[in-house]
Amino acid sequence: MSLPSNRPPLGTMLLLGVALAITGNFAFAAMQGDHGLLRRAQIHADISVLQSRKAELQTELARLSNLTTGLSDTSLDLDLLDERARQVLGYLRADEVVIH
Repeated sequence: MSLPSNRPPLGTMLLLGVALAITGNFAFAAMQGDHGLLRRAQIHADISVLQSRKAELQTELARLSNLTTGLSDTSLDLDLLDERARQVLGYLRADEVVIH
């Protein structure tokens, strides 16, 4: 007569091992994969940075739009035109003295 063994059959151990391997693979993909939790946190951080950059660019766009409106054909601001001509082209009036 043989004594009863407390060890589970080989098929059960193999099935358990395969199940653990599949579960581990899914857990790893859920954390590290292209759509995992760590990637999601990185995307949220990138969104915050890009939103602040967008706000900066919108402010700059508003400033430049204001300047270009002053130089447009419909509303020409002569003082702004004079200032830009002096800065960009180096123009001076006849009664001005340049000090370096």
